[in-house]
Amino acid sequence: MTDISEIIRQLVISALPILIAITFHETAHGFVANRLGDPTARLMGRLTLNPLAHIDMVGTIIMPAMLLILSNGQFVFGYAKPVPINPSNFNNPKKDMAMSAAAGPISNISLAIISALILKLLVLPLSALLPSAITTPLTLMLMQSIKWNIVLAVFNMIPVPPLDGGRVLVGLLPHSQAVSYSRIEPYGMIIVIVLIVSGIAKFFIYPIMALLLSLITLLL
Repeated sequence: MTDISEIIRQLVISALPILIAITFHETAHGFVANRLGDPTARLMGRLTLNPLAHIDMVGTIIMPAMLLILSNGQFVFGYAKPVPINPSNFNNPKKDMAMSAAAGPISNISLAIISALILKLLVLPLSALLPSAITTPLTLMLMQSIKWNIVLAVFNMIPVPPLDGGRVLVGLLPHSQAVSYSRIEPYGMIIVIVLIVSGIAKFFIYPIMALLLSLITLLL
């Protein structure tokens, strides 16, 4: 059994990287939607990097912390408040919705790459000059940033609406198939949870995560 102190250590090290990851993820949705003609997120104050605007008390804080503790650090799941998007404001609702959805995972992959570059070009060179009390936490947090941004990107690209991958797939399908597929959205999160709990998701999520982590590790 994982020691409770180790779980607390994981929470402390992971909290800020996860908060930054979900903040950029949700803001990216709103930013692209705004550029494509839908100002809903901006008008509702969600087009911001202030994490308080995106935090869901249960989904962002309580649920992940409880799951991490109850699973002895082996499993974590959570969510932020979705950025509101009104497809009727788009010139091409189907295509523009898909682009807005893809912006979230793309922002996370970008953050993972940036974290790796900061670690390589700034923190590691400074480790010989600064106390380990400073560089060690920074190194651990940047490594967690790489991991959690990849996890968030890949998880959200599961092709089941309302996840981003599902919305992208709906945008790519011909109209009749897109309409039919979008009807599963009310049951989407139940389907995703079943995929995760049953272990089916690991057969396509883990290989993609491993591939992305390997590619980003090459930067180091």
